[in-house]
Amino acid sequence: MTTEAAGPAAPPLSRNRDYHRLWGSQLISELVGQLCLVAFPLMVMTATGSALQMGAVTAVVAASGMVANVPAGVLVDRFDRKRVMLVCQCVRAVAMAGLVAVLLTDRFSLTYVLLVAVVEGMLGAAFDPAEHAALPQVVHESQLSAAIARNTTRRYIATLLGPAGAGFLFAAGPTVPLAVAAVLLVVSCVVLSFLRLPRSRPEARPARKGALVEGFRWVLRHRVIRATLVWLMCCEVFISALTTIVLALSGEDSMAPGALGMMMTGFGVGGLLGASVAARLHAVLRASVIILGFSWCAAALTLIMALVPTGVLTGVVLGGIGFLIPTAFTTIMTYQLAVAPDGLRGRLSGVVGLFAGAAGAVGPLVGGLLMTDGDSRSSLLVWALCLAAVALGTTLSPTLRRFPTLT
Repeated sequence: MTTEAAGPAAPPLSRNRDYHRLWGSQLISELVGQLCLVAFPLMVMTATGSALQMGAVTAVVAASGMVANVPAGVLVDRFDRKRVMLVCQCVRAVAMAGLVAVLLTDRFSLTYVLLVAVVEGMLGAAFDPAEHAALPQVVHESQLSAAIARNTTRRYIATLLGPAGAGFLFAAGPTVPLAVAAVLLVVSCVVLSFLRLPRSRPEARPARKGALVEGFRWVLRHRVIRATLVWLMCCEVFISALTTIVLALSGEDSMAPGALGMMMTGFGVGGLLGASVAARLHAVLRASVIILGFSWCAAALTLIMALVPTGVLTGVVLGGIGFLIPTAFTTIMTYQLAVAPDGLRGRLSGVVGLFAGAAGAVGPLVGGLLMTDGDSRSSLLVWALCLAAVALGTTLSPTLRRFPTLT
């Protein structure tokens, strides 16, 4: 593997300012995304009282983000990555500020809200491939897995702070979460302006014609990348479906909202703890052990969740699953970024984001189908069996069973 940041005296990550700038900008991007995921539907519901319109704006954000992944990957490989990130954040900030201004004049327009939702969904998603592709440019190849492990904490920080923060800010006023999001995006733009990225070599840039197809072709022809893509999709379906089932389980047991919040917090706390040790586990365990171990442990923990009383113990088991995710994802992402040529990293991230996002969107539907009989515990047992089947398939796959270990 080669990386533009390679050198004889690479600074540690703690002193790598460009890495921190990249990390912070992506954290802000994910935090804004989580704020909008709650603030947009709340705003629409308050203004219209229509659950249908509330659901429509949420669907628009999710769908536009999923659709934008692959074209964004092409742009990231074609143009300067820092510039792409700056444009994304600046346009998002302008769109958010414009929506705040419109709402302050009491001229609510669902059409304008949907337009801003499209901008937020597409540009928020477009930021991700640029950040992923830029990471190997700012860290030494020997530090890539540690950087990816640290990056996994952002998802849990944003998930823990974003929805709760949106609810708190919305109580102060319907436009407050959007105004805060606009300010955060401006901060991100300022931080990104100080980011230093090596210029891409002209020969590394893809030709305009066929660039999109070339990205898909490379991903699908690479045996190991193809296997990791299928595995990641299974993981995304598992996580999103499990969340749906657990929420239904709490409803059956008449759990108080505060207790439910504490239970779901267990997942986020477990993820943060797992992210804190992911780099060490990645360094001492073989990659195949991590992938196989996650698959079987996820099935076992889901089975345990079906047997324990709803409440604190459910949160602990969820925390155990959350603890395992960062190490598994660090292993997969390290390999993907390591083997992908620089001129293909954006498209690789875009294709992975498309399929993983689609799997994450299907997950709640799968969870709902499992809940058709109204018995969450039986659904958890069925889901545990499905996960055991995935783990068995992972074990029988020569590619995953012999997954390359990168040091």
